[in-house]
Amino acid sequence: MLSKVPVNLDKLAKTDVDKEVLRAAIIAELDAINLYEQMAYVTTNKDIRKILLDVAKEEKTHVGEFQALLLRLDRQQEEELNEGKKEVKGLLKKG
Repeated sequence: MLSKVPVNLDKLAKTDVDKEVLRAAIIAELDAINLYEQMAYVTTNKDIRKILLDVAKEEKTHVGEFQALLLRLDRQQEEELNEGKKEVKGLLKKG
């Protein structure tokens, strides 16, 4: 599991630190989602499963919050995200 920022923030340009902090936060939230969903599907206790899945859903909201901030700071990231959506749409129309 992720326990520290995977990038040495001291070596980054000041203009890139916030972007990397947000990316690390997104990674941490995705890791939490995976963990909670995996635990939910192995438990036989329906109450535990319900709570784990609810917490995982909340973590997905956190991903959206961090991503919204990242897209405000990194226009290239925003452009590439939109390009990726277009590519998927085009590929799926052909299939």
